Amino acid sequence: MEIKEILELVEREKINLIDLKVVDILGKWRHVTLARTNFSEKTFYDGVGFDASNLGYARVTNSDMIMIPDPTTAIIEYIGDDKVLSMICDVYNVETGEPSLHDPRSLLKKTLESISDIADKVYFGPEYEFHIFKDVRYTVESNDISVYIDSDEGFWNSFDKGEYFIGRKKGYHRIPPFDTLMEVRNKIVNELLKYGVPVKYHHHEVGTCQVEIELSFVDALKAADYTLLVKYIARKVAKEYGLIVTFMPKPLYNEAGNGMHVHQFMVKNEKNIFAGNKLYGLSETALSYIAGLLKHAGSVMAFSNPSTNSYRRLVPGFEAPTNAVFALANRTAAIRIPAYVKDDKKRRIEFRTIDASCNPYLAFAAMILAGIDGIRKSLDPTQEGFGPFEGDAYNENIKPLPTSLGAACNELRKDNEYLTVFPKELIDHWISIKMSESREIMSIPHPKEFENYFDV
Repeated sequence: MEIKEILELVEREKINLIDLKVVDILGKWRHVTLARTNFSEKTFYDGVGFDASNLGYARVTNSDMIMIPDPTTAIIEYIGDDKVLSMICDVYNVETGEPSLHDPRSLLKKTLESISDIADKVYFGPEYEFHIFKDVRYTVESNDISVYIDSDEGFWNSFDKGEYFIGRKKGYHRIPPFDTLMEVRNKIVNELLKYGVPVKYHHHEVGTCQVEIELSFVDALKAADYTLLVKYIARKVAKEYGLIVTFMPKPLYNEAGNGMHVHQFMVKNEKNIFAGNKLYGLSETALSYIAGLLKHAGSVMAFSNPSTNSYRRLVPGFEAPTNAVFALANRTAAIRIPAYVKDDKKRRIEFRTIDASCNPYLAFAAMILAGIDGIRKSLDPTQEGFGPFEGDAYNENIKPLPTSLGAACNELRKDNEYLTVFPKELIDHWISIKMSESREIMSIPHPKEFENYFDV
């Protein structure tokens, strides 16, 4: 919508509340709600002032910034009985009037502008995996470190209830009554469709209580916006059913984890430049993109897999990649080329390492810039030793990916020149935040350590 249309809509629908959403450094939405009496055309130019230090991407000594709503993101949502106009904002520097160098959404926009000589559009098709639980409780105290998770669908309740359970790792595409979460997914998807989100399909995933919603292709900025909208709507709808949603990469031991696989291709002059007559029907451009993404994969993972829990998912046996290789139809590879795609307009690659604990704006920007570096340098993935690898990558140690957040941060510290639009201050700040998280987790005794070492 245009600004004029927004203002007319507010008047016509008698909307009294305008909600402005902005992403923080970690990838979570924050918001402020304006009364209708404090909303006008000036809001789109003067913005709303706020303390950006609380969003994690500005120093306290220089933290006054303004958020300016993007009218193209406008949706109407209902909070209780109130009709609310909601928009996503970009963050601007007060002194210069320019987009903030620390605003993740502006950084992704700048990334896309910087590659215009190679691609007019970057298209992403994300897959969102998440768990839906009935009860989650956890505590971290000096004398009590514990977590308790429950669900009516949980196979661990089969002895007590004895009916319609999905066994361990047996949930993929199961149907009701074994799939107990279809009604919730239907409601989530119906809400997303109201807001124009192009859902492709949804289904039960491999794990108990695990589901997936996949989107059709949209441009990279919309994909990042929709990622936060999907998480927001999924949690709101689940709450109506007395349930709890988590996109945490590995919430359950010995069960499948939650990735956020991203299918992707690029368009120039209305042509898919990933389609060609080289390996697997790809172009040299696509192969160079693969080489760049895999060459920088360890560094990219500091943004695409930015939680300590991310690396509990990236272990053998759960269709999660552990090596920086590419292959056709191989779910153990970091980059998979879907074998079922025959249409050149849809020719694409799938990056399987990433998960939804990321800030999608930063992760998508890093991923694109890594691939673009490969294109600019005409890298060849086979010559670089990244495959194609058609075996079970879990049994190999070819190009091992980082196995911890600390290791990924060390890769980012060494390898960041390809991140041409990322300010050095932001990279250093990110590494500092994530290394602090890593050290904190490492300082907490794990229950398994008691099992292994209590009697030493």
